[in-house]
Amino acid sequence: MLAFLYIFGLFFCFILGGIFFGKKTNNNFEKKTKKKQQSKGNIGEELVSKKLNSYLINEQVIGIVVNNVTLSVDGGTTQIDHILICTKGVFVIETKHYSGLIYGNAKDKKWLQVLFKKRSQFQNPIHQNYKHIKAIQALFDFVPVEQIKSLVVFTGNGEIKTSRPKDVILLDGMRDWMNQHEDHVVTLNKIQFCYGRLEFLRLPDNEQTDKLHLQNLSRQHAL
Repeated sequence: MLAFLYIFGLFFCFILGGIFFGKKTNNNFEKKTKKKQQSKGNIGEELVSKKLNSYLINEQVIGIVVNNVTLSVDGGTTQIDHILICTKGVFVIETKHYSGLIYGNAKDKKWLQVLFKKRSQFQNPIHQNYKHIKAIQALFDFVPVEQIKSLVVFTGNGEIKTSRPKDVILLDGMRDWMNQHEDHVVTLNKIQFCYGRLEFLRLPDNEQTDKLHLQNLSRQHAL
């Protein structure tokens, strides 16, 4: 009888250990997957940020690049990859770092990425950035709406197979796209005022803010 209880106890511990190990393994896998996705996004954002700053220096355009801006909007949050405030205007920029083949047009709700045999959908970045534009228009209510402009930048080695919509560019096209816009339409005082208001109202750029934003996204998608 004692031998039976001993064997049963070992078996029970083995089962519990397996469950615990399985959960721990799944959690580790999810964390690694999440970190990998964040890492890819960060690579693209770093490339765009460097390109924007290089543009300001090389073209002698006065302005400032603000990265990873989280704002409180309508009881939730919105997170903007980059905001370029300069004498050419206010540019709200969404960065996408993708490989493979990309399909989508301006009106599609979802775009498609084909990487080898895997097909993945992602939110139309133009629609995504429209929400950012509206948030910045509300924040910079003293700036004419035509001076607040949307830009989507694809980094990585992805290839857009469909006709590329207006204001969607590859990283190498940054200079040409920016040079299409007239300079000296925004004064230095207005640039300073925009930057001051943005820095005052943005949420802290830290892990807690990122977690809050992810929670808000999960809640929105659950509705």
